[in-house]
Amino acid sequence: MSQSDLLEPGVLRLTANNPAPFTNTGTQTYLVGTADVAVIDPGPAGDGEHLAALIAGIGGRPLRAILCTHTHRDHSPLSRELAAATGAPIVGCAPLALDDLGPRTDASFDTDYVPDRILDDGDSVSGDGWTLTAVATPGHTSNHLCFALEESGALFSGDHVMGWSTSIVSPPDGDMGDYMASLDKLMRREDRVYYPGHGLQVDNPRRLVRGMMGHRKSREGAILRLLQAGEGDIDAMVQAMYSGLDPRLHPAAARSVLAHLLDLRNRGRVTGAEGATWSIAV
Repeated sequence: MSQSDLLEPGVLRLTANNPAPFTNTGTQTYLVGTADVAVIDPGPAGDGEHLAALIAGIGGRPLRAILCTHTHRDHSPLSRELAAATGAPIVGCAPLALDDLGPRTDASFDTDYVPDRILDDGDSVSGDGWTLTAVATPGHTSNHLCFALEESGALFSGDHVMGWSTSIVSPPDGDMGDYMASLDKLMRREDRVYYPGHGLQVDNPRRLVRGMMGHRKSREGAILRLLQAGEGDIDAMVQAMYSGLDPRLHPAAARSVLAHLLDLRNRGRVTGAEGATWSIAV
């Protein structure tokens, strides 16, 4: 059964019943507005209970838009069932085009997502007393958007900044350089609170973002030290760097290490390639 919480006037959070190692207690969907509403990140496909909870939460009010921060399968697929039930348009992030043939994590992407309107950075959707503005934050995925609620200073941060864990950055679509640039972009904003896709709300956003940037810089430093010591194998790096991590999360950690290495290679600090041994650039 979906859990419902009123976070502030006009912002209702409903949590889908899909807890997992990568979703924490479940995907968090937000209803924004009072006289009319928008839905942010409706959740995974085929969840009849969550769909019913969303429709009950809407309560017959006009649904102006179904917004998606990105197209992972725990965020966007239920948009189609909600659109069919309400007639509301699907708007937000662009469809994700995956054109490489290398090993990747495509199983997590919603390849059937087709929005009625794509929002670029700075584009807005509005209703009676609310305005949601897209903030482009690529990195976790190349099409990731956050949504700023202009009237209250809240930011719906999707999976870019979460209240329970750092985001997975999995190449080739996930990009560590973009991810760090997007964190820096959020640092320069003055949002009051973050409402993430997973985990508790973030009441001191800049402090958390500053800590996340420091955490990634620390990981980068650890990778460089291992390379300087002659360790160039990603799996061995994960064992050394993520002591105590749930083994189920080791593949995700390996993708993050690869993302760091690719970013370092782009900056001329290291040499190597996926599936090969990495080393310090000389």
